[in-house]
Amino acid sequence: MTVARSLRCFLLAAALLPAAAYAAPATPDAATRLHKLFADTDEGLLKRNPVQALYRGDLRYADQIGDLYSDAHYAGEKAADEDALKQLSAIPRASLDPTDQIAYDTFKRNTEIDLEGYRPDLLKIAEVMPINHFYGLHLDYADLSSGQGAAPFKTAKDYEDALKRHAQYPKLVDDVIARFRQGLAAGIVEPKLVVNNMIDELTLQSANGVEGTPYYGPVKAFPDTIPAADQARLRAAYTATIRDGIMPANAKLLAFLKTEYLPHARDTVGLGGLPGGKAYYDYLIEQNTTLPMTAEQVHQLGLNEVARITKELEAVKAKVGFKGDLHAFFQYMTTDPKFAPPSRDWLQTRYRQIQARIDQRIPEQFSLVPKTPFEIRAEPAYKEKSSAAGEYMQGSADGTRPGVFYYNGYDLPTRFTWGEETLFLHEAIPGHHFQISLAQENTKLPNFMRFGGNTAFVEGWALYAETLWPELGMETDPYQRFGGLNDEMLRAMRLVVDSGIHAMGWTRDQAITYMTTNSAMGKADVTAEVERYIAIPGQALAYKVGQLTILKEKAKAKAALGAKFDPRAFHAQVLDTGALPMTVLEKKIDDWIAQQKGR
Repeated sequence: MTVARSLRCFLLAAALLPAAAYAAPATPDAATRLHKLFADTDEGLLKRNPVQALYRGDLRYADQIGDLYSDAHYAGEKAADEDALKQLSAIPRASLDPTDQIAYDTFKRNTEIDLEGYRPDLLKIAEVMPINHFYGLHLDYADLSSGQGAAPFKTAKDYEDALKRHAQYPKLVDDVIARFRQGLAAGIVEPKLVVNNMIDELTLQSANGVEGTPYYGPVKAFPDTIPAADQARLRAAYTATIRDGIMPANAKLLAFLKTEYLPHARDTVGLGGLPGGKAYYDYLIEQNTTLPMTAEQVHQLGLNEVARITKELEAVKAKVGFKGDLHAFFQYMTTDPKFAPPSRDWLQTRYRQIQARIDQRIPEQFSLVPKTPFEIRAEPAYKEKSSAAGEYMQGSADGTRPGVFYYNGYDLPTRFTWGEETLFLHEAIPGHHFQISLAQENTKLPNFMRFGGNTAFVEGWALYAETLWPELGMETDPYQRFGGLNDEMLRAMRLVVDSGIHAMGWTRDQAITYMTTNSAMGKADVTAEVERYIAIPGQALAYKVGQLTILKEKAKAKAALGAKFDPRAFHAQVLDTGALPMTVLEKKIDDWIAQQKGR
């Protein structure tokens, strides 16, 4: 659903398909119409949402941010979806080759889910909560403009384009405030804790003046190709636009949140406490999992997974000879100084060592590997307090911008060494870096499959990547295996807690207590996680649902193919057509199994 997107959402599988996969279709007219629909729809999307193009490395609209919050924007997105589905229905699916049928089904399912989000009863909630402390203009645009994000700063034109974008920022802030005021009038407001977190973020961004803001980053180190006179001119222009435009806009938003919005923000944290909140949460479950699951089904699935993983944690505890119950073992794992990383620099060295070990084993599991460069960096200081232990930012399709794994060095005593291997598997290799980069690199795919996707596939793949620890030489130490189980427990608990908060009336403290009781996660991480679920309902459900779907398909393929099963071929099938809705992935693997059995 476009209204739920933010700049950072655009940051969110395949090497080139065999030539035969894109051979001449049985009915060229149908295929031609389909490909034209994909191209036209994608181009329209980029024109309406120019920052998406920027994240792709497409600089045609690099001087624009876009109209993100207006009624006209939402109407345009809805109309585009309706028109796309109408055109798609006129294309005979049966006349397409198998690959185009997958593209057809994926486009149809994605667009249907997106369009549903513009139902008036759902839109009235989404549009009046335009930003939060996890995704928001104040964070996303800072990332984009920092010199460390998606926007390039290689030429004078790149710098000029950014100045033009900066000039549009205050208007968008005004639009955000207007939407919040609309929500105040309707009684649909954010929780107090979300508002307080946004206040903290805005305060921190401006705490060190113009030169301390993320927006000043690009003029701290110019490329040598930009003449000194231009550097001086641009530095002065950046100082002025940050001082006179961006900082006053953020100050205006900060003052609004403090004085006008916070006093009326709600004490409850779940969507169930809002008018129409139950229906909105039901939609978010389907949007994020791509499956028609109920909140009750999600909750029970989570409880079942928590029980299973608890048994495995008990087995690890016995293996290391720990005397005491599981809770005492958690305490030991989170308090013994030997498990705390000694420094931020040590963390970076450690992650590089993990990468080197995994890289040696990758050929055993993958025939498709990305060409996109990969880097390991520390999380920027201005957002590390509210960020997770690690995250991935995609590279550009042309390889000029690397994919980056960001590790969080904030509050080092809570960044336990036993969690590093599983975190890297998920966020970096072969998790997000493989899935996102391979999709982007595959120019044979339509753009919506190269650059789009759904959370269940994207995050489900990353969580599935964690299960490859034996094959990739990770978690040979039982303490690292504990870390893997602890991370898997996190995704299982998310099913319980997210549905508990938004459908069953759970409080923030109740959710925190549940997670600290059932895992060894540190209090800082648990608090950030719970407040994330409160800010972006439903997103965290997709991880476990997606992982379990991929594991189910793998088990089915192993059972059906026996000695013919090749993990490299299976992983290629999962990754070689981009991020698919779960139902489309299931159908694809079924067809592949039948093909393999027939050989």
